[in-house]
Amino acid sequence: MQKITPHLWFNKEAKEAAEFYASLVSNSTIKNMTTLHNTPSGDCDVVSFELCGHPFMAISAGPLFKFNPSVSFHVKCQTKAEVDAIWERLSQRGRILMPLGAYPFSERYGWVEDKYGLSWQVISAGENARRQRIVPVLMFVGKVCGKTEEAVNFYTSVFKNSPSGAKTAAATKGDILARYGKDEEPDNEGTVRYASFTLLGQEFGAMDSAREHRFAFNEAISFMVPCDTQEEIDYFWGKLSADPRAQQCGWLKDKYGLSWQITPTIMNEMLGGRDRERIARVTEAFLKMKKFDIDTLKRAYEGK
Repeated sequence: MQKITPHLWFNKEAKEAAEFYASLVSNSTIKNMTTLHNTPSGDCDVVSFELCGHPFMAISAGPLFKFNPSVSFHVKCQTKAEVDAIWERLSQRGRILMPLGAYPFSERYGWVEDKYGLSWQVISAGENARRQRIVPVLMFVGKVCGKTEEAVNFYTSVFKNSPSGAKTAAATKGDILARYGKDEEPDNEGTVRYASFTLLGQEFGAMDSAREHRFAFNEAISFMVPCDTQEEIDYFWGKLSADPRAQQCGWLKDKYGLSWQITPTIMNEMLGGRDRERIARVTEAFLKMKKFDIDTLKRAYEGK
């Protein structure tokens, strides 16, 4: 099964960052590197890579967007020694958001922005680290603070074969739904301290935070949804897109401001290989699109 893939937007550092991340954890590798020419951002390096077997994409497309902690990634480790080793490398030239130490939810945990600005939560998870080692975590702040539970239920209703929401996941799948209690201001009692849920079999995390944050979801991190057919593209586009101004090249924003890319799986083949003319044709075709049209892309790929 194709997986939902985090997509990371860098200024110029996509190749360098992907190689750095792949060196951090086992079962990680660079899968493919391609350069797209003559885009609105100029020539863009595109890198596909895996971390602990989980797919990622990165692009060097200019300084339009910057990472922030509204989306971070849990790195689940089996031992405290593993936490310390990964933390040491991620924290070099980075910025510590929560110091490495013991917390009520883990005997070894820390939250850090690495040297590229990407946020990681490194945590000792014991045997739970075997389930899924890299987990995207969404933090709902500002105007969408307090909407975590609503969002989880929305996402799990959109993605078929997913649990029907945070409550059901917590009850039947062993996932977590923890709420803030009394006297935990500025967070409101009953809002979500942390929720674990699955989309298409992949674990995600989500949380509310009412503290003052000068950031929100943006296009620096988006999630690519693989689609085999035009029907699937139309379905996810219709369910998720909430801002017509944000529709471009398969990208959209949902009603919470989170960015998604609704992408045909055949794009991997179309933009692969060394045929620069063919890649240029496909690139020219998709740059004109909002929602992807598979038939038009195929004609461009075939030179028709």
